[in-house]
Amino acid sequence: MQKKSQQVSNFLKGLASPHRLIILCLLSEGEKNVGELIEATGLSQTSMSQHLGKLKDEGIVNFRRDHRTLYYAICHDAVKDVMAVLFKYFCKEDGDE
Repeated sequence: MQKKSQQVSNFLKGLASPHRLIILCLLSEGEKNVGELIEATGLSQTSMSQHLGKLKDEGIVNFRRDHRTLYYAICHDAVKDVMAVLFKYFCKEDGDE
């Protein structure tokens, strides 16, 4: 349990950012390209790149390249499960219920 607790703590740190949670809420709906994520969040390209880099380094998202466009998706099963719950309760707009 001790060993896993550090792993889980690091996992949660990867999620523990308002900006990264917004990105993950968007990705919960399916794969998105960087431009779509920037437009939806209002983050600068530099900031988006940093957040996506952190999520990628933590093994939370992966990407594919289509020519010059990068598409991101959630690749970690636990994140998919956690985000399904968070999406249900927090990501949907008011009135979507």
